[in-house]
Amino acid sequence: MDTQGLLLNAIVHAADVSDRDGAKTVLARIKTAYPRLERIWADMGYQGSLVPWVQTELGCTLEIVKRPTTKTWVRADAPVAAPVPPTGFTLLPRRWVVERTFAWVGRHRRLSKDYEALPATSEAWIYLAMSRVMLNRLAHPQ
Repeated sequence: MDTQGLLLNAIVHAADVSDRDGAKTVLARIKTAYPRLERIWADMGYQGSLVPWVQTELGCTLEIVKRPTTKTWVRADAPVAAPVPPTGFTLLPRRWVVERTFAWVGRHRRLSKDYEALPATSEAWIYLAMSRVMLNRLAHPQ
C-alpha cells in the first residue's frame, strides 16, 4: 500500500509460504513498477533477514514499526526514577494505514472468507475491491 492506503500490489500464495518469503516477491514487483520507492514500513513480523535483503536487492530502506516497550529494567540504586510504561491502546505509526485498507477490503463479502479455489481468483477480487474503493473516492471527494 502507499501512504494513502491504496493498493500497489497484491500476491496471494499458499499458506506454507511465510510472510517474510512472500514479501520478497511483492517487493520485487513493486520496486520494478515504482522505481522511485525509497522507504518501506513493515510490522515486526518482517524483521530479520528481509531488512538487509531489501537494502541490497532493492536499494530501499525497510523500516520496522515496533511497539513501545512495556517493561524496563532499572537498577535499584539508579538515581533516576523508572519510566512509566504506556497503558491501553497505543497507535503505531503508519500501521493504521494498512489496517484501514484491510478494513476497506474486508467490507466486501466475497473477501470476508476464503471462498476461492485459486490464488489468482483471490488476487482478482482484491483488485476489484480496491478499484471500488478508489472509484468511491473519485465520486465522493472529501
